[in-house]
Amino acid sequence: MNRSENKPVIYLDHAATSWPKPREVLDAMQRSMLEEAANPGRGSHRMAMNAGRVLMRTRTELGRLFGIANPSDIAYMSNTTAALNQAIKGFLKPGDHAIATMIEHNSVRRPLEYMRREHGVRVDYVPVDESGGIDLDELAGLCRPDTRLIVCNHSSNLLGSILPLADIAEIARGCGAKLLVDAAQSAGVLELDVGKLGIDLLAFPGHKGLLGPQGTGGLYISPDIDLVPLIHGGTGSQSEEADQPSVRPDRYEAGTPNTVGIAGLGAGVRHVLREGASAIGSREWQLTQKIMERLSAIDGLRILGPGLGQPRTGIVSFTLAAAEPSEIAFRLDRDYGIAVRAGFHCTPLAHRAADTTAKGALRCSVGHDTTETEAESLITAVREIARFASR
Repeated sequence: MNRSENKPVIYLDHAATSWPKPREVLDAMQRSMLEEAANPGRGSHRMAMNAGRVLMRTRTELGRLFGIANPSDIAYMSNTTAALNQAIKGFLKPGDHAIATMIEHNSVRRPLEYMRREHGVRVDYVPVDESGGIDLDELAGLCRPDTRLIVCNHSSNLLGSILPLADIAEIARGCGAKLLVDAAQSAGVLELDVGKLGIDLLAFPGHKGLLGPQGTGGLYISPDIDLVPLIHGGTGSQSEEADQPSVRPDRYEAGTPNTVGIAGLGAGVRHVLREGASAIGSREWQLTQKIMERLSAIDGLRILGPGLGQPRTGIVSFTLAAAEPSEIAFRLDRDYGIAVRAGFHCTPLAHRAADTTAKGALRCSVGHDTTETEAESLITAVREIARFASR
């Protein structure tokens, strides 16, 4: 019998997308759709102007959250993947050298490999230890006179490890390179100030820690960087010109924007600003410590990433000797109503570092509203599955 029937879902897949969204996000999207869903920047009538104000307000609040002085340096994107592609393909040129780490998501690795294959960009990957840490001296040793870009995630989507961005930025400055940060797992749960950390390009999702809807995200572009736009088309500005506008953010926002989604994103950002990213991250860390401590007592269970007591985001990935990750995830969903993710998480190099390339891993990820009771339910369920699998 399906024990999860008629039970509410225990959602522990926040690293993929946050759910449920705060009520104010839903309200903002409904209000936008009903009252101001005209095309911003394409008309001077009241609805178009109101839609434009929604975009500007959200851009301004994103600037507050990330320490960005000029909100126009933030370009809306459909997700982190789009932002990373714009940054990597719009910045690197034939003959350039780029450095990334072994724990990058495919949203970084695949564009880099495309640029290597099609445009002669040279790419090096810094090894990481099994906990996701990098040797900064090794990173510095890979820098060359033609190094133009260092790319790294702030936190691994498999291991939960957190990289020292300020130190990496210092290395980038020392070799004349720019730093591109993938904040898919850190935006909204870790303090992120582009000025203090020395970040030149910041790609972030709207639908994870910022609590907005899917189909939203953005890219911060330092004012001293000009990226070649990936998409050309209508912007509502400089329409008489054949070339893409030079003014920001229009240069990188061709076509009708997701105004309704951005309205929801703005409400999510305001929620994060009220709560405080560090406070949200601290609560998530406390839950991960409880889960790690209790799961580590199970025979044959191996937790990936930083050890107990070490910094990490709200991700706990593990393997169990007696059962494959996909089997555990299936049983958690079917028998306990617990939503997690199993597999390779679009980060094969990180699995190589963690020595989990054979079967992948099971990832549990907590969020802003995960409760102690839900964490207890996960622990109990994994214990029962492990006990059954080892018979």
